[in-house]
Amino acid sequence: MGYNCAAACCTITKPECPLIPAQLAFGLPWFHHVILFEKIKDLPTRLWHARQALEQGWSRYTLAAQIKSRAHERRGGAVTNFGNTLPAGHADLARGLLKDPYLFDFLTLDAPFHERELETGLLAHIQKFLLELGRGFAFVGRQYRLEVSDKEFYLDLLFYHLHLRCYIVVDLKKGDFKPEYAGKMNFYCSVVDDLLRHKDDAPTLGLILCQTKDRILAEYALRDIHKPIGVADYELTRALPKELVSSLPSIEDIEAELTEGVKEER
Repeated sequence: MGYNCAAACCTITKPECPLIPAQLAFGLPWFHHVILFEKIKDLPTRLWHARQALEQGWSRYTLAAQIKSRAHERRGGAVTNFGNTLPAGHADLARGLLKDPYLFDFLTLDAPFHERELETGLLAHIQKFLLELGRGFAFVGRQYRLEVSDKEFYLDLLFYHLHLRCYIVVDLKKGDFKPEYAGKMNFYCSVVDDLLRHKDDAPTLGLILCQTKDRILAEYALRDIHKPIGVADYELTRALPKELVSSLPSIEDIEAELTEGVKEER
C-alpha cells in the first residue's frame, strides 16, 4: 500500500511526519487534512476519522463536529447480545454500528419531558438524528403500526439499514433501563421479522435508548433473549467540565450585571 504525507499529500515523506494511506490522503479535501492535524494528535484516532470522513462523505464541518463529540470513543460501546444471536462476522458489523452514548445535543428539551416529545424532537431534526445514528440508516416510520392477534402495537421508530440489510427497531425510554424493556423489544423484533422482513434480509435488530443504564443489569436482561438487541444511553447535552462550570457566571450574577448596566445608562 502506498503512503503519502497527510499534511500536504506530498510525494516525499519525512521520518517525523505521521503517515496515512494514500487512498485517504488523496480522497479527502485539503481542509479535511487541516482539521485532522489541528484537532487530533493521536495517529490511530486521526486515521479512524479520516476513513469515516471518506466513507460517509462528511463535510469539514461534520468532521469537526464528530471529532468534538468524540465519536470514535462511543462507537461499539453499547451493551448487546449480538455475539449469541448473530453470526460472528455480522455480529461484529452490527456491534460496530451502535454507539454509547448517543448525543442529541441538537434538541432543546427541558426536564421533565415525555418520551413522545423526545421522539417528535428527533424527527424534527431528522438530518442531524440520522448523522448521529451513522451512515446506512434509512427512516421507515414513526409510531409504526403492527397488528398481532387483532391487537395493535406501535414502534417508536423503525429504520432499515442499507449495509446490514435488516430492519432496526428503536425504542425510546425516559429514565433508567429496566429489564422488562428487553422482553418488549424481543417481541417487537419477532413481529417485524414475521410481518416485514424479506427472505433475503438479515434478522431485525432492536436498539433500546435510555437516559441511563446499569451495564450489568442490561447484560443480564439480554443474556437469554433470542433476538439481537442493543442497549445504549442518550444524552441531550454534554456535561461541562467542573473547572468550566465554576468559571461561568450564575443567573444572579448576570441579572446583577444587567441591572448595573441599566443604572449607568440612566
